Amino acid sequence: MVDQMRTYTINKGMMDSWLELFETGIKPAHEALGIPIVATWVNADRTQFIWVRRFNDGDDIPAKEAEFRNSPGFTALGDKPISHIAKMDVQNMEGAFAA
Repeated sequence: MVDQMRTYTINKGMMDSWLELFETGIKPAHEALGIPIVATWVNADRTQFIWVRRFNDGDDIPAKEAEFRNSPGFTALGDKPISHIAKMDVQNMEGAFAA
């Protein structure tokens, strides 16, 4: 398994609308493609949204991301997601210890 931690700096004053967009549009579009979202956080200043999604294998990520970007659920959102995001940081991570 590979987890992808995504940290988004959300434009000032847009966190509430981002959370609604994520919950009603972005998250369901991921789930429809079998990309689980395993955790979400908002920092104390309410300026960053941090979330983790999971992939079976690191080699799957480019194909799954392309499938997501071209999915009806995501394309229906238009430019709404990107209009909320000032900065984006993405890191792929693997577990440090065996479960």
